[in-house]
Amino acid sequence: MAIMTHPITPFTTPPHPHPPIPTHQLSTSISKATSLTQLKQVHTQILRQNLSHSSSNSLLFQLILSSIPFPSTFHYSLSIFSSTLQNPPKTHLINKLFRELSRSKESQNAFLFLENGRRNGLEVDRFSFPPLLKAAARGFALREGVELHGLVCKLGFDSDPFVQTALLGMYASCGQIQDARLVFDKMSHKDIVTWDIMIDGYCQNGLFDDVLVLLEELGSSNLEPDARVFTTVLSACGRAGNLSIGKVIHGLISENNIIADSRLQTSLISMYSGCGCMDLAQNLYDKLSQKNLVVSTAMISGYSKVGQVEAARSIFDQTTNKDLVCWSAMISGYAESDQPQEALKLLGEMQASGVKPDQVTMLSVISACANLGTLDQAKRIHLIVDNYRFREALPVNNALIDMYAKCGSLEGARGVFGRMQRKNVITWTSMISAFAVHGEAEQALMHFHQMKCEQVKPNWVTFVAVLYACSHAGLVEEGLQIFSSMVNDYKITPKLEHYGCMVDLYGRANRLREALEMVESMPMAPNVIIWGSLMAACRIHGEFELGEFAAKRLLELDPEHDGAHVFLSNIYAKEKRWENVGDVRRLMKYKGILKERGHSKIEMDNEIHEFLTADKSHKQVDDIYEKLDEIVCKLKQVGYAPNISVVLLDVDEHAKKDAVLLHSEKLALCYGLLKSNRGSPIHIIKNLRICEDCHNFMKLASKAFEREIVVRDRTRFHHYRDGSCSCKDYW
Repeated sequence: MAIMTHPITPFTTPPHPHPPIPTHQLSTSISKATSLTQLKQVHTQILRQNLSHSSSNSLLFQLILSSIPFPSTFHYSLSIFSSTLQNPPKTHLINKLFRELSRSKESQNAFLFLENGRRNGLEVDRFSFPPLLKAAARGFALREGVELHGLVCKLGFDSDPFVQTALLGMYASCGQIQDARLVFDKMSHKDIVTWDIMIDGYCQNGLFDDVLVLLEELGSSNLEPDARVFTTVLSACGRAGNLSIGKVIHGLISENNIIADSRLQTSLISMYSGCGCMDLAQNLYDKLSQKNLVVSTAMISGYSKVGQVEAARSIFDQTTNKDLVCWSAMISGYAESDQPQEALKLLGEMQASGVKPDQVTMLSVISACANLGTLDQAKRIHLIVDNYRFREALPVNNALIDMYAKCGSLEGARGVFGRMQRKNVITWTSMISAFAVHGEAEQALMHFHQMKCEQVKPNWVTFVAVLYACSHAGLVEEGLQIFSSMVNDYKITPKLEHYGCMVDLYGRANRLREALEMVESMPMAPNVIIWGSLMAACRIHGEFELGEFAAKRLLELDPEHDGAHVFLSNIYAKEKRWENVGDVRRLMKYKGILKERGHSKIEMDNEIHEFLTADKSHKQVDDIYEKLDEIVCKLKQVGYAPNISVVLLDVDEHAKKDAVLLHSEKLALCYGLLKSNRGSPIHIIKNLRICEDCHNFMKLASKAFEREIVVRDRTRFHHYRDGSCSCKDYW
């Protein structure tokens, strides 16, 4: 084997004799040991006995087997093993050791024991290889698996059916499906387990056409496919969302008169729900006389996947003795259905029921909190992460960086990033993206270069984040260099997302002709995002002719796109082409297209308050509007005048001033100033791009009231401090 180990110094018998202890008593002491210290004490007693080699090896092997479950015992166990090789132990003991090692958390240690033994003359038999190959499969250790295959052939065990089955499983688990098929085709005896492994291998690699061919071959053999085989395929279809193959398998079950036991019924329901075919899943579910937890959880996941979270909750509420997976499925359903508050509420209920969240649960919860965007809630979730000791989990830390960034706390994201001992490409990309959306383009670029210096290779998502940073800071030349480096140095083929950033980069910098040339030179057809970026740039720079062209191309791809209709209406309004405005609005009314209404949210006292434009539904509406009058009066003293150019309605000037002063983010700011402590930051979440008037309003308010105001709009964060904004008025 290629793996090298440190030299082992065998244990030797101490020179001073002690009263002998019976062998059975030593064996009992080993079996009852509850710590590594106790095992070492027994080990010392074994070494002091004048035992035969057979008895000594038997006890030492029992000691090795007992030490495997304890952490950090590998070198100790390997040392004991080395001491037994002076008089080679019986093969059945060796094989038992390999079996236990293959089942352990650190199954790859089995290879090191084999290496050490072979170097010291240890002989193995055909029963030694199945557990070793199983260890390679569990650890996806292809290199070691291939070396084991070579040793199998060298020792003449390659025709043994048990060894062949283990080789087949190893190659399939490691994704080497062609090598697995070669082993499969050479097998003289194939039982149903063998067929199942090969079919599962094709399923795991998404080769469902090969699955059908193999099922036909199985039908032509002297074996009949059983429920286990069909369960394997259905489970894979559910995970892959392959409804067509799943329906074929369902048909084969009926044709072959396979009795659908509870496991197969569960797989059918899981397949249909995993494919989003909830009518068929519900029909099968209703026919079940006894509904187990697994199938109920599958239904909850299925309904959540298709956005029918109410149906998922109905099944969830009917499910008794919910386990962690069931709770997590429902929490994930709320998180993915844009109901983050319900997800967080359900986490509290889960904890109250005595079920502790795992990493999967916390990732859903963190995602929900990120979508909610409230910083106080983010801090509470972080405390839960620390309380359950997930702070060293890399995926959780990566999610925390994203959460803090989306909740307006760049410092919180940096704090998590800074204390992480281990960082991967997702970590760096998340931090770069955080800097980008908060307007810290220089920090984004600095971390991008630092990432490369630390030999972490950026992926295509990293380049999207860096290009986004450049586009929102006007760093055109830097963006062009990074785009070129991505293609030439990292051999990454640009995706639509990269072209979208480049179009946005040119567009924001008022290099609209180059932006259009980028769109026209793309190797793929531009999508809604590309045309939308160009349209938005034209809106910013008043380039109405090109903007109209971009909007019409966008509507060809998405005729129901509200933003493009509104843009056309607005540019016609700016040019006072009221007839065209009427045409667009009549078309929107005919198609049922509604302009997305602006709304803003602010969290106060653990409660989220939401405001619409000109909203008067809040219980403190009188206080809010009184505060608005006070703020406007104070800001007018330092030069504020409502920017009515953002109001594209055919109304008089006075009405336009009233309209612009009642934007939702202004109302949210008023409530924040009313309810928050003096000097504390105010965080507002806005669903649309902040308008020019509100942007100027927030800048002046931050200075007049000596507050930091953080506004998250549709695409980025604005940090207003002392009369200026982090975006440097480039947004």
